[in-house]
Amino acid sequence: MEFHLKLIGSLLIVLALAHIFFPRYFNWKAELQSLSMINRQIMYVHAFFIGLMVLLMGILCVSNYPDLIETPLGRKVCLGLGLFWACRLAIQWFGYSPKLWRGKSFETAIHIILTIFWIYLSIVLLSIYYVF
Repeated sequence: MEFHLKLIGSLLIVLALAHIFFPRYFNWKAELQSLSMINRQIMYVHAFFIGLMVLLMGILCVSNYPDLIETPLGRKVCLGLGLFWACRLAIQWFGYSPKLWRGKSFETAIHIILTIFWIYLSIVLLSIYYVF
């Protein structure tokens, strides 16, 4: 399980760092121009804090994996993280329209990769709570 937590942590850190490029990749400067200033700034602020939380989750998994596995509090943290990522998995399929990825090779590949990643995160983190 240590290997899986270290891998999950490393991948979450990479995902967090990818958030740096979201505004440019998704062309937020132009796309969000029609929004009011408060809504535009909420998008940037929320993206920052999502990236920060994903980074902190990654650091937690990489640096404190023994505590996450061996302590009651650590296992409860894993339960919470596992539920969080299971919800994210559900949103991947039911929150986004398939029109965003169907028939588009790059977007379909990302959709499949993220689905597999969310499943992996959910299974590993929930199994720490329920199995160990």
